[in-house]
Amino acid sequence: MFSAIVIDKTDDGQTVTLQQLDESALPEGDVTIDVAFSTLNFKDGLAITGSSPVVRKFPMVPGIDLVGTVTESTNADWKAGDTVVLNGWGVGEVHWGGLAQKAKLKGDWLVPLPSAFTPAQAMAIGTAGYTAALCVDALIDAGVTPDQGEILVTGATGGVGSVAIALLKKLGFSVAALTGKASEADYLKSLGAETIIDRSEMSEKGKPLQKERWAGVVDTAGSFTLANACAQTRYGGAVAACGLAQGMDLPATVMPFILRGVSLLGIDSVMAPKAKRLKAWDRLAKDLDPAVLDTIGQTIGLGDAIEAAKKFMSGEVKGRYIVDVNA
Repeated sequence: MFSAIVIDKTDDGQTVTLQQLDESALPEGDVTIDVAFSTLNFKDGLAITGSSPVVRKFPMVPGIDLVGTVTESTNADWKAGDTVVLNGWGVGEVHWGGLAQKAKLKGDWLVPLPSAFTPAQAMAIGTAGYTAALCVDALIDAGVTPDQGEILVTGATGGVGSVAIALLKKLGFSVAALTGKASEADYLKSLGAETIIDRSEMSEKGKPLQKERWAGVVDTAGSFTLANACAQTRYGGAVAACGLAQGMDLPATVMPFILRGVSLLGIDSVMAPKAKRLKAWDRLAKDLDPAVLDTIGQTIGLGDAIEAAKKFMSGEVKGRYIVDVNA
């Protein structure tokens, strides 16, 4: 038997409960894992609160991230005793996820835990930090360099924003942090942000082409924020878009792209191929100070995750929730 958060659907709506399940209930997969830690991400919050139809199969164990130890494997890449990390691949949406003490997954979805991090630190990173690394890699691959000017990071106090700031600072970039939480300025500066901008400056409709400000952008917001970020990006700059916290619309024009040669880079963390995942985790292992993770992470137990998800969705949280599934 093992503990798991289970989302189910009834005629009266969605239910979310902490349950004891038999191992025979685990879904199909070629690797069985004793889970050590999971996390709460924006998508987990949507799933647990029912704010959006993220879950497409019921009953469902949420949790798009996990780290743990392999106990059984018929996959040639993994053996009992290996410590592995899972991010995305539809887990927590169509396949049981990490907010449980046990998981059964496809081995092709897994990557090894980098030796630079403990299991808890890996979940302080989670999909949010891994996505931040994908964004930073994309900007660098697009030719953005520190000497070209500031990088804007939106949603800066969130998991993606926090890790992106820390990575960019380590790489020598000057970072401007966009946030709606002015009280967290000291936190953002401790991560490496040099400039703090109130999100209200970019959250409303703006001109299609604005004063050039940013050499690059990491955007988690979408909607008007992303449109304004593109309109303010310098000639030849790049914008990595990975979120929709403000909205999934993009009320923009083609002017930044055809008059300034700005590149809009779509960042997908869910189905990214293994090569990109390994590169992102290598980036994190080399350029993210593990001490930063103590600043951006707070640990809760599995039984606390349901209420914590509600706080997450109401904007009461900064940084990352680490879920100790055995606490």
